[in-house]
Amino acid sequence: MFNKVILMGRLVADPELRQTPSNISVCRFRIAVDRGYTSNSGERQADFISIVAWRQQAEFVSKYFSKGKMIIVEGSLRNADYTDANGVKHYAMEVQADRVSFGETKSASQNAPSGNFQQPSYQQSSAPAVSQPANESVQIGNLEDFEEILSDGDVPF
Repeated sequence: MFNKVILMGRLVADPELRQTPSNISVCRFRIAVDRGYTSNSGERQADFISIVAWRQQAEFVSKYFSKGKMIIVEGSLRNADYTDANGVKHYAMEVQADRVSFGETKSASQNAPSGNFQQPSYQQSSAPAVSQPANESVQIGNLEDFEEILSDGDVPF
């Protein structure tokens, strides 16, 4: 079995750091992750994903991240189902963060919106929209250290 999630997005609110009764740090936050297409009306779409981090990861997120900051989260998808006071069962999913890192450089982070970040007007939709070609360029790093391997076309196994 395999359960691995890797996400990159912006925090939609400041993270909330709390302590359990046994004094373990837990931090909950949500991120907006852009979809690779726009709606027919040209509106960008995103998914809003709940994340929970524990112990040192929780303290790291609380200390260095705030609303609008880009974050990279590696973790696993978990059920967060609960029953409310009226006995109604609610079904939810969240990502339990195993690793968290910065999604942009410090200078880009300082130039990006932070405290006054206005959440973009994303359309939350479960129905897939028609995919539009992305006009994003991929930047490849220095390839001087790599050597081209010539082959006769046979597979080595």
